[in-house]
Amino acid sequence: MVRILEKQELNKQVFRVVLDTPLIAAKAKPGQFVIVRVDNDGERIPLTISDYDRKNGTISLVVQVVGASTHQFSCMQAGDFLQDVVGPLGKPSELEGIRSAAVIGGGVGCAIAYPIARELKEMGAKVDSVIGFRNADLVILEKEFEAVSEEMKLMTDDGSAGEKGLVTDALKALVDSGRTYDVVFAIGPLVMMKFVSLLTKRYEIPTVVSMNPIMIDGTGMCGGCRLTVGGKMKFACIDGPDFDGHLVDFDEMLMRGRMYAEQEKHAYEKACNLFKKEV
Repeated sequence: MVRILEKQELNKQVFRVVLDTPLIAAKAKPGQFVIVRVDNDGERIPLTISDYDRKNGTISLVVQVVGASTHQFSCMQAGDFLQDVVGPLGKPSELEGIRSAAVIGGGVGCAIAYPIARELKEMGAKVDSVIGFRNADLVILEKEFEAVSEEMKLMTDDGSAGEKGLVTDALKALVDSGRTYDVVFAIGPLVMMKFVSLLTKRYEIPTVVSMNPIMIDGTGMCGGCRLTVGGKMKFACIDGPDFDGHLVDFDEMLMRGRMYAEQEKHAYEKACNLFKKEV
């Protein structure tokens, strides 16, 4: 079992936990993920590692409440124990040799994008960041991104924080102003990554996206996390989670992501009733 050392609510939908996982912390790298089970009967939840501390033997996870299992997780507190945490899994993000990069984060995807931006900064690269949210109440990690970025743009759909618009608007403005990038990292909702990739393809800028489809075992055995990249079938858990954004079939992934929406809704409502927490 794994102890929760700290828990912090970042907004009404998102929380951060620090876990006592010395073996995972010793090997974790930006881009990798773990699979968490809340209890013995719980489903396996893939969550990207948002931070790690090798000295203290901890990893941090930023979790968005989207279904029954993440709702159950959100009801836990510091001092509670998760059933198990497996990892680090997946391939680390490839950062060697990058001199300049734009890191784009959308919503809770910012928690995945931030360690990449920080690592690039520590390696001497120039980093520009763009983070996007629906409104000011959902903004997370703004100061952290500012600390590691040459230039940081905060975008909200309604203009309640930062600038009004989409992350693609800010990225286009940066490129049109003369900023050049070896690579763009885009991490967030599928539709956001799709349109960032369409934009960067026009500018011929290599683009890396982080894919988080339905996943069960995390070792390539179940096939649940399959996706099409460049016309070939890949598995997010062992071939990714990072992929070439210009080759990912986003329309297929968007369709698959909607397949179990009704079942997920019912499971979430049941969990809310079970754990007596307001929806």
